[in-house]
Order: sequence, then C-alpha cells, then structure tokens
Amino acid sequence: MFPERLRALRKGQNITLAQLADALNVQFPTDEEHENTASQIGNWERGVRTPSYLEVQKLARFFRVSMDYLTGLADNSQVDLGRLFISDKELLFNQEMLTSQDRYEIYQLIEGYMHGKTQRHATKRNRDVQLDLGLNNRDGKD
Repeated sequence: MFPERLRALRKGQNITLAQLADALNVQFPTDEEHENTASQIGNWERGVRTPSYLEVQKLARFFRVSMDYLTGLADNSQVDLGRLFISDKELLFNQEMLTSQDRYEIYQLIEGYMHGKTQRHATKRNRDVQLDLGLNNRDGKD
C-alpha cells in the first residue's frame, strides 16, 4: 500500500523522483550521508526497500497527509475541519498563513453554514409533510 500511495502523491503533484528528493533535503536538512536520493525514493515506490519511520514522517509532512494514510492504515486522508481549526497546526489558504482571528472567523462561518443547512433540511421536511397532508385532504381521502 505504501509504494502505491507514495507514487500517487508524487505524481499527483507532478514532481519527479529527483525533485522530491531535493525538496525533502531542503525542507528537512540533514548531513550529506543521510540525504534523500531519487534512487532511494524509487526503491520505496517499487517496494524494493522500506523507509524508516523518520522517512515516512518526512514524506507525510511534505505531502500533508497522515502517516496512517501513507502507510495504508487509514483508507482515506479525511480531516475534521473543526478539529483542524482548533489545532496548533499552521494553516494556509492559497499560500497565505491564517491568523488565529482568521481561523476563528472561518470556523464561525462554517459552523453557521452547517447549522443553517440543518435548519433548511428540517424546514423542508416539515413543509413536505404539510403539503402531503393538504393534498390528501383535498382529494377527500383520510
């Protein structure tokens, strides 16, 4: 599962093995002996080698997915936005960092939308029931 997900994430961002290795080395600097290489990542994608826990963690952080998703322990990379907005993770929108005030206001907007959506569906169901009852009474059926 890991090789397929790694390959899909990399290809989804349209980057080569060399570009991924370079990006990992820049984002997570280490000594030259432990730098990532294109052939190393290629071996991970082909299932020839298995990366260490630290390498999987770097990949998950780079691709912004959970380690569980990357390793196949989770079927999807679903994220609860409510929990995400109250977490200590840095959040970006269109490459712009969200402040704590931004996060609070966006959370309130989404919360209001979801509450309104629930109310709209409840009102629609009540209206449908009333309309159905009205039609039955007009036809003389009880």
